[in-house]
Amino acid sequence: MFIQTEPTPNPEVLKFLPGREVMGEGTRDFRDADAAQASTLASELFSLEGVERVFFGPDFLTVGKLANYDWSHLKAPILAAIMDHFTSGQPLFAATGDQSGGHDEGVYEGETAQIVAEIKDLLDTRIRPAVAQDGGDILFNRFDVATGVVYLNMRGACSGCPSSSATLKAGVENMLKHYVPEVTGVEQTL
Repeated sequence: MFIQTEPTPNPEVLKFLPGREVMGEGTRDFRDADAAQASTLASELFSLEGVERVFFGPDFLTVGKLANYDWSHLKAPILAAIMDHFTSGQPLFAATGDQSGGHDEGVYEGETAQIVAEIKDLLDTRIRPAVAQDGGDILFNRFDVATGVVYLNMRGACSGCPSSSATLKAGVENMLKHYVPEVTGVEQTL
């Protein structure tokens, strides 16, 4: 098994491509070791000193490290944990693990439901594929009808990335405002 690595725009996050499906569909963000208990691979990665965050994408995973740790020391044990997991044949999630990783499914009605559907479609077809190239994901959280603000969750390499606010404002906000005139702005949620 050959696992490729790629840098991301976030210097504290490295993208790992195992050459096979990770999530298949959807994504999953593990922000701490407690959340990682749902996945044997995520738990193993969090057991490595210096690992701060793990994100599973369709065919990749990203690992975030603490700033005072160096990739030259972390990369080999991370690669070993990924290889051990995929060669063992273990499932990615424990039987009871929540595998959700999509947009928030809040209930909207009438014209607002159509606006939200357009926003999600743009995210899925134009924005998320581009962001996945950098090892991250952007998910719809909610739309405030009164203000026209769209709230989005930044995940994976995008979460905490120095260029994420520029991505949101210059890229995502401009595109959503262009195609969905009801959108007045975009904000990040945690």
